[in-house]
Amino acid sequence: MYTREAIDQAKDAGLDLVIVSPTADPPVAKFLDIGKFKYDAQKKANAAKKKQKTQEIKEIKMRPNIDDHDYGVKMKKVHEFIDDGDKVKVTLRFRGREMAHQQLGMQLLQKVQEDTKDVAKVEAHPKMEGRQMLMVIAPKLKGQA
Repeated sequence: MYTREAIDQAKDAGLDLVIVSPTADPPVAKFLDIGKFKYDAQKKANAAKKKQKTQEIKEIKMRPNIDDHDYGVKMKKVHEFIDDGDKVKVTLRFRGREMAHQQLGMQLLQKVQEDTKDVAKVEAHPKMEGRQMLMVIAPKLKGQA
């Protein structure tokens, strides 16, 4: 069909003539209401945006000589964050003479790593930054084991 005819038919129907595939030979066009098309596209984009989950970084702060019960409570929180799909930044703060015993902090972060190895992977290995030691763990993808 000629372009002029197609445009006239679209006007008669109260619709717009929209090119679907301009690279095809001959080009493919469609009759549709452009306002309704844009509205539907916007609705789809908003629905997709609503379903999208943003990944946050949650922080858990500990001290190198943390008690067993306190450690258990913190680990429970870490598992909750991981299950929600968030990354967890484990911060170990050293105060005073604790700086002389950094190996205790490293052992504690390795224990955290060991306790979460089935549900999370280490994204940033333990490292010192000033008076604190940091480690970031992220949830494992569903396919990973």
